[in-house]
Amino acid sequence: MSTPSATPGTPAPAASMAGPEAAGAAGQASAAGPASAPGGADGGRFGALGPVGLVLAGGLSVQFGAALAVSLMPRAGALGVVTLRLVVAAVVLLLICRPRLRGHSRADWGTVVVFGIAMAGMNGLFYQAVDRIPLGPAVTLEVLGPLALSVFASRRAVNLVWAALALAGVFLLSGGGFDSLDPAGAAFALGAGVMWAAYIVFSARTGRRFPQADGLALAMAVGAVLFLPLGIAESGAGLLDPVTLALGAGVALLSSVLPYTLELLALRRLPAPTFAILMSLEPAIAAAAGFLILDQALTAPQSAAIALVIAASMGAVRTQVGRGRTKKRADLR
Repeated sequence: MSTPSATPGTPAPAASMAGPEAAGAAGQASAAGPASAPGGADGGRFGALGPVGLVLAGGLSVQFGAALAVSLMPRAGALGVVTLRLVVAAVVLLLICRPRLRGHSRADWGTVVVFGIAMAGMNGLFYQAVDRIPLGPAVTLEVLGPLALSVFASRRAVNLVWAALALAGVFLLSGGGFDSLDPAGAAFALGAGVMWAAYIVFSARTGRRFPQADGLALAMAVGAVLFLPLGIAESGAGLLDPVTLALGAGVALLSSVLPYTLELLALRRLPAPTFAILMSLEPAIAAAAGFLILDQALTAPQSAAIALVIAASMGAVRTQVGRGRTKKRADLR
C-alpha cells in the first residue's frame, strides 16, 4: 500500500493517524478481516464505549510507557532503552504468535524486513528526541509524519487548512525558531515522524502478507536484532542489571505489547475513522504523562501548539473519511 487509502478494506484513516503500535494493529486487523459493526454482538450493553475505552487505555499505556522510558535513560541510555523495549517485545510477541517461518516469498520477507527497519528507526529517533525535549512536544512533532501522509494521500484542497493548522502549531512549539526546544531533539522527533509514516505503509503491507500478528512479531524481531549492537555499545553489561532489565521490560509491555493487544481488540468493534480520531489525541496524552511522571510543565504557547496539531489531525481524518464516502456513493451510481 503506497498510501493509506490505496487498498479497499484497509482501515486507512486509522493506519495513517494512529500511534505506532496502533498502526500495526490496524494493519494486522485489516488482514484478519473487516471490523464488525459497533453495538452488535461484540459491543454488548455498552456499544462503542468498550472499544473506545480500549483505545484510550492503549494510548495511555503507550505514553506512560514512554515517560517510564525517559526515567530509565539515565541508567541505560536512549539506545539501551530502545534495545530493551524491542528485545523484550519481540520475545513476548514471538512466544505468543509463534509465526511460521516457511512458506513465505522473498517479497514477503523483504516487506517484513523493511517494516522492522522502519520500526527500529522510528523508536530509535523518538527516544533520542525525548532524551532532549519534553515528551508532549516530541510526540506533537512526531505526529506530523502521519499527518503529512494523510494530507498528501487525500489530495483535497481543504487539506491545505489542516496543513496550515499543523504548521501554525509547529511555529508556536518552536517559539519562532526552536529556541525554546533543543534543535537536535526537534530534528530527531521530526525524523521519527518520517519513519512513523514509513512504518504505517509497511505495517499495512505486512498485515496483508502475514496472518494475524505474525508479521508484527517478525518485524519486531528484525528491529531488535538491528538495535542490539547499538544498545550493547552504549550500555554494555548495564543492560543485564536486574533493575534496568525489569524497567525495560515494563517499557516494552506498556509501549508495545499491551497497547497493541488493546487496540487490535478495539479495531474489531470500532469504526476506523473513530479509532483514528481517538489516536489523534496522543500528543495531549503524552503531555499529561510528561507532566504527571516527569514534571514536564508546558508553556501556554506549547499547549496551544499541541491543540492545533490535534485539530489538524482530526480534520485530516474527517476529510479522508468524507472522501471515501463520496467515492463509494459515486461507485454505486
